Amino acid sequence: MVYEMSKTTAPATARRLLLDAPFLVAARGERPDHPPVWFMRQAGRSLPEYRALRADQPMLAACMTPELVCEITLQPVRRHGVDAAILFSDIMVPLHAAGVGLDIVPGTGPVVHTPVRSSSEVKALPVLDPAAVAQVATAVRMLVAELGQTPLIGFAGAPFTLASYLIEGGPSRHHEHAKALMHGEPETWHALLDRLAELTLTFLQVQVAAGVDAVQLFDSWAGAVSEREYRQFIAPYSARVLNRLAEAGVPRIHFGVGTGELLGAMTEVGADVMGVDWRVGLDVAAQRVRAARPHGPTVLQGNLDPAVLLAGWPVVEREVRRVIAEGQAADAHVLNLGHGVLPETDPQILTRIVELAHSL
Repeated sequence: MVYEMSKTTAPATARRLLLDAPFLVAARGERPDHPPVWFMRQAGRSLPEYRALRADQPMLAACMTPELVCEITLQPVRRHGVDAAILFSDIMVPLHAAGVGLDIVPGTGPVVHTPVRSSSEVKALPVLDPAAVAQVATAVRMLVAELGQTPLIGFAGAPFTLASYLIEGGPSRHHEHAKALMHGEPETWHALLDRLAELTLTFLQVQVAAGVDAVQLFDSWAGAVSEREYRQFIAPYSARVLNRLAEAGVPRIHFGVGTGELLGAMTEVGADVMGVDWRVGLDVAAQRVRAARPHGPTVLQGNLDPAVLLAGWPVVEREVRRVIAEGQAADAHVLNLGHGVLPETDPQILTRIVELAHSL
């Protein structure tokens, strides 16, 4: 299936010239001198310096404080020497900035004050004004000035994952309300995803205009649906976001959890790099991605199981070498985890992974 590509409306911005940065070399389908590596949630709870900085600061407030965003984003770059920084933020930030009532509750996650489950509630959703996330743009500009030759990745939650939180009211194991709306009231569903696609696009365009070097679209809950459901109810909206960013000239990464069976369909949506979780080997993932897009490079990101990092260095080293070997099946590979760093992870393990990757 081919999705329509539209032109981006993002403001033009002068881009840093980081053509030789290993992460960006791999993202365009070439092999750098060593496997580039960064970690999802690298700027976060595994770092004692992060916990000290965030001790009395609510998550959403922290995400809207440029100086704090800048410092937290830089922490893992200083400590680990990763090949890319990822903007410290949260997928709920654009909804919060637009005026949707929600909180990030410690130990629970995002909690929406009033779930959205009807046509009238969809119509009442606010539109994101770029000015409402001006603090994020400020943080990006600060980071670009600080990072030197290290690329900065911006990100946003995909329309389906945002919809799931809005409909369920918070995290959900079965996504029963979302699926009921999807199948029972498809017109309401499509209207909601349409609104969320525009919100996500606006948030990413702000980041691109401010100077991020790549973007990642997180569809954290996409693995909860079948391929048929994904193609019908989800893919067109993620495609709109990614395709309208195509002319921005930055690599686009697409990642979901539990999406091994969706890799072909997700590849057709239009990203440059496919993120892969630990449930499917990178050699198998390369086959699925290449079959869905036979023209152009096959670039994968992943996919070390985050839990393995708690098993001790000999196990971690073995698994890192295995993942890098499997990544040879793709045209290029960015070493990462198959999901985010767990809070219990020893930061020294992350540093040793980077050192190992850089030595290969």
